[in-house]
Formats: sequence, C-alpha cells, structure tokens
Amino acid sequence: MSLISTVEAGQARLSFSTRKNLLRAAIVIAVIAVWEMAARSGLFYRDVVPPVENIVAALAGILVDPAFYRNFAITLGEIGVALIIGGTLGFLTGIALGVSRFLTKAYEPLLFYLGPTPKIVFFPVLIMWFGVGSGSKIAMGAISCFFPLAISVAAGIRSIDPVLIRVGRSFRLSTWQTVAKIYVPAIREPIINGIRLGLGIAIIGTVLAETKLSNQGIGFMIIQTYATFNIERMYGLLITLFVFAIGSNALLHRFTRR
Repeated sequence: MSLISTVEAGQARLSFSTRKNLLRAAIVIAVIAVWEMAARSGLFYRDVVPPVENIVAALAGILVDPAFYRNFAITLGEIGVALIIGGTLGFLTGIALGVSRFLTKAYEPLLFYLGPTPKIVFFPVLIMWFGVGSGSKIAMGAISCFFPLAISVAAGIRSIDPVLIRVGRSFRLSTWQTVAKIYVPAIREPIINGIRLGLGIAIIGTVLAETKLSNQGIGFMIIQTYATFNIERMYGLLITLFVFAIGSNALLHRFTRR
C-alpha cells in the first residue's frame, strides 16, 4: 500500500468532528508558537511582546484576584441587560419590518445605513443622557446588538413559506397568534444567529465604552493596565475576554443545534 493510500485510510478512520478539533488545536498551537518566536527574536520590545510563560503567569494572577471577578461581574451584568433591551427591541422591530411591506420600504434602509456605523460615535450623547455610570455602557451595548438582530429577524420573516401564512389565516389566527405559532418557530435559527452576532457586538460595545470613561468593569481594567504599561496583565485580561466571548457563542450555537 502506498503512503498516500495509508494517509487516506487514516483520514477515513478519523471522524469529521475529530479532524475539526485537531485542526483548531493545530491553529492555536501555531499561533502560540509564532508569538513565542516573535517574543524571543529580539525584533520587538520584550515588554510589548512578552513570552508566553509571562502571559500565563499574569493570567494565573488574574484568576486568583478578587478584583477581577468583581469587575467581570459588572461587565457581565451590563452585557446581559444590554442584550435583553437591545435584543427585545431588535426582535420586535424585525417582526414589524418582516410583516409590513410599507415599514420595510420606509425604515429598513435606515437599518442598513446605520448598522455598519461605528456605535462609539453615539457614546458622548449616551453619557449626557445616562451619565458616566453603567447606564451609558448598557445603552451602548443595546444599540450595538439592536441592528444585527433586527436585520436577521426581518430577513427570516420574509423567508417563511407563504403556505404557512395562508394556513394561519384559514384558522383565523390573530396577529399575535400568527407571530407566536408561525413566525417565531419558523425563524428560530435566524433569531439565534442574530442573538449570537448581537452578543458579540454587545460585548465589543460595552467593553469599548468601559475603556473610554469608567472606573469599573473589564474594559476599565484593560485600559488601566495599558496606562501603567502592565502589558502582560493586559494580555491576560484580553484572553479572559476572548474565552468568555467564545464560550458564550459556543453555548448559543449548541442551543441552536438542539
């Protein structure tokens, strides 16, 4: 048997899931290896690109620091409230745009124009409206996650088979019954995908707002470590934020599959 045949037979024995996980692990290992080589190459300042072991040590210190958990809880609460507010408004707006041709023509272009706009430009206004506390950060996160969910739900509504709508009308369902019994079950996947995208953008918006004007939260901790040039701790905080975002997205993805 040739070498190629042996390799193909080995690949056939590996399940798709196993190969996928191995590829992900290989990418992570490659990134770590490239970072370590860059840190030890002398091409960068050691404090700017520290070795991996230093970052791991800083990360270990973060995970036993009570201040980290207090600030993480604050950020988590702000993101949760922002997702509830922005997600609910986005869902209702998407339903309205999806079922009304007039509203779609009148208002949906505004969503497409404002959606890609960096939401940080609204932050000074939000500070004036809600102050420098958690209110402005929650509003920032809510605005950030509103647009992707509204657009996703509206597109999902328009993709529903018209036969389902006619069946609902034949049973004389009210508007709310039609939404609850036909629209929502039919667009479950677009809703979850919109929530996944909205969650990611809400995390970005909330943490970015915390870096601009705040005295608490993960964003505040990150900008403080940068200001004091504690770069290793800064990278450790960024890693915890990445893990949180990836873990939250993975949980939503698992819920979608079910």
